[in-house]
Amino acid sequence: MRLFAAVAALAAVALFAQAPGTIRFEEIAEKAGVRFTADSSPTPNKNQPETMVAGIGLIDYDNDGYLDLYFVNGAAIPSLEKETPKYWNRLFHNNRDGTFTDVTEKAGVKGAGYGMGVAVGDYDGDGWADLFVVNVTKNQLYRNNHDGTFTDVTAKAGVAGGSRFGMKMWSVSAAWLDYNNDGKLDLFVSNYCKWEVNKDKWCGPSPQLRAYCHPKNYEPLPNQLYRNNGDGTFTDVSQETGIAAFPGKGMGATIADYDGDGFIDVFVANDNHPNFLFHNLGGKKFEEVAFQTGVAYASAANAISGMGADFRDVDNDGRPDIWHTAIENETFPLYLNRGGTEFADVTAKSGLWSTRGMSGWSNGVFDFDNDGWKDLFVARGNVLDNIAKFSIRKYEEPNAVFRNLGNGKFQDVSAQAGEDFQKAAPHRGAAFGDLDNDGRIDAVVTVLNGQAKIFHNVSKNANHWILLKLVGSMSNRQGLGAVVRVTGEDGLKQWNEATTATGYAGSSDSRVHFGLGASKTIREIEVRWPSRIVQTLKDVAADRVLTIEEPTTQGPAR
Repeated sequence: MRLFAAVAALAAVALFAQAPGTIRFEEIAEKAGVRFTADSSPTPNKNQPETMVAGIGLIDYDNDGYLDLYFVNGAAIPSLEKETPKYWNRLFHNNRDGTFTDVTEKAGVKGAGYGMGVAVGDYDGDGWADLFVVNVTKNQLYRNNHDGTFTDVTAKAGVAGGSRFGMKMWSVSAAWLDYNNDGKLDLFVSNYCKWEVNKDKWCGPSPQLRAYCHPKNYEPLPNQLYRNNGDGTFTDVSQETGIAAFPGKGMGATIADYDGDGFIDVFVANDNHPNFLFHNLGGKKFEEVAFQTGVAYASAANAISGMGADFRDVDNDGRPDIWHTAIENETFPLYLNRGGTEFADVTAKSGLWSTRGMSGWSNGVFDFDNDGWKDLFVARGNVLDNIAKFSIRKYEEPNAVFRNLGNGKFQDVSAQAGEDFQKAAPHRGAAFGDLDNDGRIDAVVTVLNGQAKIFHNVSKNANHWILLKLVGSMSNRQGLGAVVRVTGEDGLKQWNEATTATGYAGSSDSRVHFGLGASKTIREIEVRWPSRIVQTLKDVAADRVLTIEEPTTQGPAR
């Protein structure tokens, strides 16, 4: 009996070591020298943008192989101008030793106006990533000068934003994509609602207590699509492509080729308005098919508070799925792609019904424990800062991470993700990438009117990984829109797409990450470039950052 007990105890130890919940984070922003407050200039008038600031962009702006951080910030109210440095957007250079240095002034990217989000992409194909900042006020495009500085080229490029109701449309998120496969990155912008400073209605909940208004009190706006002309300018093609025909209340915008026809599609999470899925019809027009495909509404068949969104394959069947966030009493819906013509809402079936008690903003679908199955991360916080006075809900919430069990189920492992991860705050933006190139995906999160957080991934396991930097030649330089399939030693096949458009108002690592589990070698990597060139690599060693350059013609596998 004693021998049996000893064996059982050893087995229990071994099981615990391999048990779910091994995703862990350490919050390092202060130690890393990153001190940033997303200042929304809150006022008693409860202006709607005050509760929505702000997004984050991960960008290797100096091409040293390490991700730098760009934070978007608010502005003073009622001027909507960055009247003092506390409202500046901020760029932090990665020193490659676990610390960052604020280089905002040198780089010339402090921004102007009231900021919301950012999209990172190499729009001019020169091999240096650029910044597009989306604002309540005029949007901005910063071209990378290759010397640590940027130039504001918004006026020349023609991307300051469209007008409706006699004013500039309030933009929230943006996505770089090559919608017509001509090798140049185009730009999609999600717009929110008609709004004027200090003109929000009194929305209760009582004559004595004012709250931020429900989105139903504001008129919707159409989204925009800009075609890259290849000469530093863009043409607004929203009307001719059909994008402008659908007013909504756009929040997160994310991209993927959901039907495998070789053309990138766009999903927009709308706030208390049916979501949009813009199906790309051969690079010329888009049709809006959210209702037909089953992603316009959650399972209750009503529009919910769509916030952040990601568009990736969570069940390793080769088809990109959709996961977006919302607020309490609504759940964070997960839609599985059932073959390119329809999606199935599997929120309850997958174990995500627990999100009904949560409010979420930005989110991401990434393999945080490198086991070969993508997990789910959400930055949480309530919309209403005075909610505790009239509700059981809390304004501040801890973030959440759900581990993919590989059997169609997700497990909330937030409580095991480390002490730092348990701290509640009004979290908003989140962006994801490997900040120290150790193969583990980290998360950077903004806090509304509080200090930003860097969640360094310190998960401990024996799993392997690969991080792919794509360099296009016939396709756009970053290879955005490329579909990558890897096959491990164990035969597990995984798919991912090159994109920076994730979550809410943010931009993540353009490099394509795969966790490989026990596989030390990858049997095969297949890259389907936007140019339609298919490139295959065999017997690739794991645990490294690998650059893959697109061939100029279709060649044999190597």
